Amino acid sequence: MHKGKGMKFVGDSRISAESKPNIPKDYSEYPGRTEAFWPNFLLKEWLAGSVFLVGFLCLTLANPSPLEGMADPTDAGYIPLPDWYFLFLYELLKYDFASGPYILFGIIIIPGLAFGGLLLAPFLDKGPGRRPHQRPIAVGMMLLGLTSTIWLTYQSASGVDWESRAEANKPVPPSEQADIDKESEGYAVFENNCMSCHGEDLQGGSAGPPLIGIERSADEIKDIAQNGIGSMPPGQFKGSDEELNKLAEFIISVNEDQ
Repeated sequence: MHKGKGMKFVGDSRISAESKPNIPKDYSEYPGRTEAFWPNFLLKEWLAGSVFLVGFLCLTLANPSPLEGMADPTDAGYIPLPDWYFLFLYELLKYDFASGPYILFGIIIIPGLAFGGLLLAPFLDKGPGRRPHQRPIAVGMMLLGLTSTIWLTYQSASGVDWESRAEANKPVPPSEQADIDKESEGYAVFENNCMSCHGEDLQGGSAGPPLIGIERSADEIKDIAQNGIGSMPPGQFKGSDEELNKLAEFIISVNEDQ
């Protein structure tokens, strides 16, 4: 090595002392513009993901999901609904070709073919082009799947009164829960005749209003149990007159403790 103006100092003889700009490799044989994976491509992906995440959080804050009460297995009138991202599968099971004797088509075969087709789309359409009209198979399958999902989700959600559903099954704080003697004879009568609609703790359900916080006499309660009121049809109570008296006394005692 000669001393002088041309002398260069490096930390390792295997490392070039001359820095090279971050220039992407030449992929001219592939269509489209090329760019460096780091940081150009990753930065754009991160920005797009951030915009989507912020929009999703704003939508969640503007339209929060209704909070319902605890699950009650004794409430036979409650109709459960899946989360929004499964509503299209829920709607699919309402059609004749995907329910009843053909239920396997609705839960396994049709969804399996749909998702399997989307997985195979890149392998079925191997064209070098990236524009939509250059990849008709993949784009057609994606549009068909997206349209079907949106339509089935809309059909399922449009038939539900979300406000009434949330109002009928509100969560009850522990401080507002009634002290119910489940060992009493009146509760046994209630369990056999009224629990499926009015809930285990008399807090109501999707098919019946709460029986707590009401101001009715024993005669009024007995008349409603036998003859119905509003959406409640007559003939719901199947017990004897003695059991009817116990039921009325039990409901009144629960409301007196509030």
